[in-house]
Amino acid sequence: MKPELLVMAAGMGSRFGGLKQLEPVGPSGEKVMDYGIYDAKKSGIERVVFVIRRDFENEFHMEVGSKYRKWMEVDYAFQELTDLPSEFAIPEGRQKPWGTAHAILSSRHVINNPFIAMNADDFYGRNAFSLLANWLSKPVPSQVDRYAMVAFRLTNTLSANGTVTRGICEVDELGMLKSVEECLSLEATEDAVRDIKPDGSSVFFSGNEPVSMNFWGFQPTLFGHLEELFIDFLHEHGQEQKSEFYIPVAVDNLIRAGKADVQVLSSPDPWFGVTHREDKELVVSRIQELVKSGEYPHSLWS
Repeated sequence: MKPELLVMAAGMGSRFGGLKQLEPVGPSGEKVMDYGIYDAKKSGIERVVFVIRRDFENEFHMEVGSKYRKWMEVDYAFQELTDLPSEFAIPEGRQKPWGTAHAILSSRHVINNPFIAMNADDFYGRNAFSLLANWLSKPVPSQVDRYAMVAFRLTNTLSANGTVTRGICEVDELGMLKSVEECLSLEATEDAVRDIKPDGSSVFFSGNEPVSMNFWGFQPTLFGHLEELFIDFLHEHGQEQKSEFYIPVAVDNLIRAGKADVQVLSSPDPWFGVTHREDKELVVSRIQELVKSGEYPHSLWS
């Protein structure tokens, strides 16, 4: 079975202040996700599923999805607050989506093959796509479900314009993921990286730690696990206004329960992305450099 691509593009862009998925950053108006999908196509992937909000389906299709139809099979999944198990209801006043694990779960009815999951606003590099596409194309014997991720160095994934959310990974000597901790307010200090906890306390990291940037290789078996974990999440946090069901936390729970193994792959390619509006200028500059060097054409899809 050929791997497919799942692009998580339903985020509301609260830190960015708008629909950052549709912001042009390339010389011919390309979005960040265009470069990821281009790299995925170069890695042999022929089907892409976009997870979006239903209320901007038409705008997204006109701006993004429609232009891929002559290159790849295109489909959509919709992340909706109402997509809940029958015994739960949306808490009054909640508008925030349920998080990245719920975004992936939203695609359960349209994905049947192994798949790469990626954020729409992160640039991962072609080598990262090749690593996951090749890994997913090979059978991996295991007594539990076996998934994969590409890790990046923490200090290379920070923003000079504010805090970021990253999954700090612990990896064993065989390259298997032991645990992943979602840190929600990471920022660079003079000689370290600090995570500001909700109670105001700080935890410090060296900056060399491998981190998850939500670049995963999954099997469809993940959906059943996510359905069970989402119920657990809703029992504990379902009445909160802003709680989120994060995919790194879900994966960490599966590892701890002995239900899944995760192979950690490392890419030498640079990561960059748009978390805050001020990040866009740097992303535009980095892409210009890659186009000038010949890594990407001036116009991706012409």
